Amino acid sequence: MTKASDLFIQCLEEEGVEYIFGVPGEENLDMLDSLSRSTKIKLILTRHEQGAGFMAATYGRHTGKTGVCMATLGPGATNFVTAAAYAQLGGMPILMVTGQKPIKKSKQGRFQILDVVGMMKPITKFTHQLASADNIPSRIREAFRLAEEEKPGATHIEFPEDIAEEKTDSVPLKPSQTRRPNADKKSIRAAVTALEQAKSPILVIGAGANRTMTSRMLLQFIEKTGIPFLTTQLGKGVIDERHPKFVGCAALSAGDFVHRAVEAADLIVNIGHDVIEKPPFFMHPGGTPVIHISSKTAEVDPVYFPEIEVIGDIANAIWQMKEDIVPNGGWKFDHMLAFRKAEVDHTKSLSGDARFPIFPPYLVQEIRNAMPDDGIICLDNGVYKIWFARGYDAYRPNTVLLDNALATMGAGLPSAMMSSMVYPDRKVLAICGDGGFMMNSQEMETAVRLKLNMTVLILNDNSYGMIRWKQANMGFQDWGLTYGNPDFVKYAEAYGANGYRVESAEHLKELLAHTRDTPGVHLIDCPVDYSENDQILNIDIKKMAKEL
Repeated sequence: MTKASDLFIQCLEEEGVEYIFGVPGEENLDMLDSLSRSTKIKLILTRHEQGAGFMAATYGRHTGKTGVCMATLGPGATNFVTAAAYAQLGGMPILMVTGQKPIKKSKQGRFQILDVVGMMKPITKFTHQLASADNIPSRIREAFRLAEEEKPGATHIEFPEDIAEEKTDSVPLKPSQTRRPNADKKSIRAAVTALEQAKSPILVIGAGANRTMTSRMLLQFIEKTGIPFLTTQLGKGVIDERHPKFVGCAALSAGDFVHRAVEAADLIVNIGHDVIEKPPFFMHPGGTPVIHISSKTAEVDPVYFPEIEVIGDIANAIWQMKEDIVPNGGWKFDHMLAFRKAEVDHTKSLSGDARFPIFPPYLVQEIRNAMPDDGIICLDNGVYKIWFARGYDAYRPNTVLLDNALATMGAGLPSAMMSSMVYPDRKVLAICGDGGFMMNSQEMETAVRLKLNMTVLILNDNSYGMIRWKQANMGFQDWGLTYGNPDFVKYAEAYGANGYRVESAEHLKELLAHTRDTPGVHLIDCPVDYSENDQILNIDIKKMAKEL
């Protein structure tokens, strides 16, 4: 007979789990004791459950395998809610394990007890309270299966104290070998026929295209056909954005050069689209027809109702289409590529502005210059995300980690920490606003304790800058969104990290190179000048794109 908590850890080992991130509590002590004897799984103790959840989700994003995190009942479990939503909307596989008081016999009345399973239900793919040790193997296997199945997302298991102590003769279940089904040949033929008959088709690469083999197949398809492509924010890097057929990233909601390129198309091929993301285009009755290529059928929306759907493994579907298609000699793409050239020229006219505090286009260009091809930038959430989505060309998949699904503040630092753990030989840079950084800044201690090599760049404007920008744009008075900050250099040093303050545009360049090439955890406090955000992003770009 095996103790239930030992069996639980054995089941996680069978699933190939490498790490459990979290803040254990009294109700997790049996599981913690069992974990202490595991030779395969490492506990990563964080300073807040939200940081643990963000790290687990980023592990899932990078590897495709389920990231596991643990917390106690009550406040520990409620602190997982944001991370659960982050993983669920962003398509990242995670399993959250939360403790609970004994369920067969009351120990402390209703103290700390919430209906955590009920709370998790709307924001997970699977949530379950273990009521018997015998069921542990099947419930864990089911949680992993659902977490990793398209669309990946969040799962949750509640592990009560009295169940953790039980004895059982159950044994772990082995993961099954599964293959995603391939798209039907008739749907492939319909899509290829529509493409061959179009005059100016365009490809839109979304979040679901960021999967194994899809990059390779898409690149081959683009090379054979010459059809231009754009990405959503979560599709950045699926294809190297230095490619001559790249027409941009849909960072703004509308009116940008990239939106004009989409308007110039007479057929849109949407690959891995998810209605969670801010849409790169709106469909209208009688408007441009859309082909939907994804692992699941299109979620119909007032602005999304595609005419042709190709459902199955995306990489295989693109390969089938590549094999079948005969490029149309009459396709015209000059108009779309002209919009891209105009965007590049406009960005170039701004990115040399070496003012101080730092101008966002200059910042983006200098970070791109400083980062190697496989370097990873992890963005928190703020107005700078738009500048990076538009102006920072991603060369490889998952090298620009931004969240355009839940779009939560506080995820940038934990995301970078996990990236550094998964890829210890690659350069990792977290880019956070001062507001977002302070939401999980305590994880600096975790990063130092884990001896990670990474840099945190804080874009400091002493305010919630994104909302302040929107406030100005809506004609409201500047009110209620400014605050004071700690001395970030001293703050970093208090954790045992290295702190630096940018003093000029040239100094920023030096600091980016120094922190990139020096082991350890670094923090750079960088003052930014957001004064022209509204003029450039809301007025200039839209005016120029419209006039082209």
